[in-house]
Amino acid sequence: MPRPVTPQAASPVARQEPALDPASLPMPSLSRRRVVTAAGVLLAGVLILSFARQVSEATAASSRAVELRTTNAALRDEVARLERDLGHVQDVRFIRLAGRAFGLGGPHEIPFALAAGAPPLAADAPGSASVRLGAVPRPRSPLDAWLEVLFGAGR
Repeated sequence: MPRPVTPQAASPVARQEPALDPASLPMPSLSRRRVVTAAGVLLAGVLILSFARQVSEATAASSRAVELRTTNAALRDEVARLERDLGHVQDVRFIRLAGRAFGLGGPHEIPFALAAGAPPLAADAPGSASVRLGAVPRPRSPLDAWLEVLFGAGR
């Protein structure tokens, strides 16, 4: 068997191959069939991209609609709460009570303020006759006693 030999190095002056001429390359012929196929592929790509964009916009719109429904429900609850508050504030009893806080009352009312550390009412104080004879007195603060005298029991 012959022994393998290493190829010799190329000489500095190598033979040059002729330059490639682009005009000599084979060109595919443009037939009607290829043009129609290329136009069809391009049109299909454009349709797929526009459809994908519309699907993403529809998804975003539906998620926005869900957010708006949730927000509207919360706003309806808040409006109902505010209408209830308005009904309470416009109630005549509330207006009279708020007026008393500013010293406004009926024509025969005398405004007063009771300190938190006021002494208890005397046994013969006005309004104590409303307690029945023989009833067990219940312990209460002076403020509670005055409020009962002014507004009645159980309110």
